[in-house]
Order: sequence, then structure tokens, then C-alpha cells
Amino acid sequence: MVDSNRIPHALLLSGPSGIGKMMLARALAAYINCENRHDGDACGECPSCRRIAAGNNPDIHFIYPIYKLKSAHLENSEDYAEQWKLMLSESPYMDLTHWMDLMNGANSQPQIYVEDANRISSIAALSTYSDRYKIFIIWLPERLRTEAANKILKILEEPLEDTLFIAVSNDPGSILPTIYSRLRRIEMRRPTTEQVSDFLIAKGVTPTYAPTLAALAEGSLLKACQLASAEGETKEFGELFCNVMRQAYSRKVADLKKLSDDFNGLGREKSLRLLDYFARMTRENFIANLCTPPLNVMTPDESAFSSRFAPFINAANAESIMKAIDDARRDISRNGNSKLVWFDFMVLLMIYLRRTPAKQA
Repeated sequence: MVDSNRIPHALLLSGPSGIGKMMLARALAAYINCENRHDGDACGECPSCRRIAAGNNPDIHFIYPIYKLKSAHLENSEDYAEQWKLMLSESPYMDLTHWMDLMNGANSQPQIYVEDANRISSIAALSTYSDRYKIFIIWLPERLRTEAANKILKILEEPLEDTLFIAVSNDPGSILPTIYSRLRRIEMRRPTTEQVSDFLIAKGVTPTYAPTLAALAEGSLLKACQLASAEGETKEFGELFCNVMRQAYSRKVADLKKLSDDFNGLGREKSLRLLDYFARMTRENFIANLCTPPLNVMTPDESAFSSRFAPFINAANAESIMKAIDDARRDISRNGNSKLVWFDFMVLLMIYLRRTPAKQA
């Protein structure tokens, strides 16, 4: 499209999180304004490319969800510019959790507010600084508030000759219809397990370990990197899962009460991710009883624990445990009292883990 000078004024790159959509958006922006393109890539040496590499190209503008705090004068994307530069360098596959941490966010969800829509309108009315196009890269347009979306409808309907939009979405179905209908959509698919495995091997992961991590990553390069570095939440969640299951089977109520108090401090979003991990491990342990290793996808640490724990997830209790997880997830997502929800869930685990197929009747 760029080479034939048929660039849509508003483009949407959509697909699962962690597959490199923002990296493509940034590369596309550089390619569009590059003065010496060659071999299907930007030159990296012209003034435009150098400004992009330095993170200070005045014709490239990023719009992204933020926490709006008037008391701290944090009201639009530009107010978080320093954190955003860190985000692009530390997490180029766009980990939303990392972004929330960089903003020191609370439990509320970051959004794109009307102040950013006003900023888009103001910048679009100006001439470009030096490049051919002003380019707005909007990360997660599904988080546009309705009043913000309404503010930019006109500029999307009546595009300016020197202004382009590149939207990057993890959930295009949640974009407001008025915005979605004005975007040229390009769907990006997950890389295959083999491609992710090759990616990990290139990062230094051993060929024997890479396929397991690639399968766990489910096509997300972000998740693959987290698994490979033993950072992020996988290891932490694995230890919590082991601890909860041990205490629940041993019926140590006092210890479970303390754990529920500790889990109360995780916050809503992290609690939901932990419950998703509990669901995955419950499924994996149930499948492990089939004694067909290719069906299981677990890290070595998870496999070591499951080799002993799997018999306790069986036909008599697997469905009940999964329902308890689903119920806890629903209650926490609706802002239920996290401490009570976690303790209730752990008490149910105490009951269910003692069930065996022979005793089910």
C-alpha cells in the first residue's frame, strides 16, 4: 500500500495481544515517512528515521489509555510521555500489566479520554514539522471513551491529506461501531508454535525447552519472553497454586485464611489472572491422569508438582473445582469482596480435593 501510494487514512491492525502489532505499527510509520526506503524497509539513516529511533519525531504522535488524575495534572497521553518511552523499550510486545505498573495504576482500567481527542484535533490542524505525514498511532482504541470517540469522528470521516491514523487493537469487537466502521482492517494472526519455538531458540533458550515454552505461550511472543526469562507471573502463580493446593488438601484452615488475606492485596486484575492460571493448571492436572505426555503443556516446575498432585484432580472433583474457579472469577470481576471470595474458594477446595471417584456416589 505504501509503495503504491495507496495508504488508507485510517488503518486498524488487530489480533491477539503480544504478537508484535505495535512493533509493526511503529515500523510502518517509519517506512511511510522514510526518505530512502529500500528492500521493503526504512533506511534507518535519514533525518525522519533518526528522529523516530531517538523517540522524538514531532510528526509521530502516540495515543494510549491512561489513568486520568487531575489532582496530579495527568490528563492525556502526553503527560505520561516518559513512562511511554520506557514501555516501548522495556515491553515492545505491549504488556498491558507492565503499562499499568509504569503508571502506578490502581484497580481501575486505563482509558483514552476526551483530552486526547482534543489533542488529536489540535495537532491535526497544524502543518507537519518536516515529514510528509503526521501519523497518530492509537494503542487499544477499544478503550476510547464514548465522548472521546465522538470528538474524532469528523477527522476520520473527512481526512486531511497529511494526516494518517494507525490503530492497534487486541479486541476489535469492543471498538465503538462508529470508529470501527471508519477503519481499514488488517488482521494479524498468531505465529505458529514452531515459529515461536524458533524465536525462543534465537533468544538463547535451549532447543529441548523451547517447544514446551512455545506451546504454553499460545502464539504470544510477549508470553514466550516472560516464560523464557522466568520473570513475570508464571513462576509466582505456580508457587501460589502449589501452596494453596497443599494447604487445602491438608485442611489447614488458619493457613488458608492467611492466604486469602494475602491474596486480597493482589488487586482485581491480578486476581483474575491468577484464577485463570488455577483453571489452566486444573485442566492440565486432570489431563495428566491420562498418562499421555504429548497432551500436557507445562513448564518443568509445573510438571514436577503435577507428577505427584495430578491424581487429586479427577472425575469426582474436576468439574466442581472448575465451577468454583469460574464463580470466584465472576465475583471478583464484579468487585466482590476479594478476601471473602478467595477464602470461600479455598474452603471449597478443602472439600473437593478429598473426593475420589470411588467415593463420589
